[in-house]
Amino acid sequence: MLFVFERPGRQCFWMRDTLLPLSIAFIDSTGRIARLADMQPQTDTRHCPGADVRFALEVRQGEFRRRGITPGALVEGLPQ
Repeated sequence: MLFVFERPGRQCFWMRDTLLPLSIAFIDSTGRIARLADMQPQTDTRHCPGADVRFALEVRQGEFRRRGITPGALVEGLPQ
């Protein structure tokens, strides 16, 4: 799931009502991944980017690792 924010900011996520383990990529305005995090289901642990981001992309946990995607990678095709 892609989250698009109107303005860059420090958006945090938690997994309180989510039943599946997910990984999240925090993406800045230029499309660079600022931070990756693995999130455990049904927890209130806050996952924050540490820098202003414009997008957050959630995928099945471990998918970024399986594809060799790391912080600093460029994500193309994001909305303007």
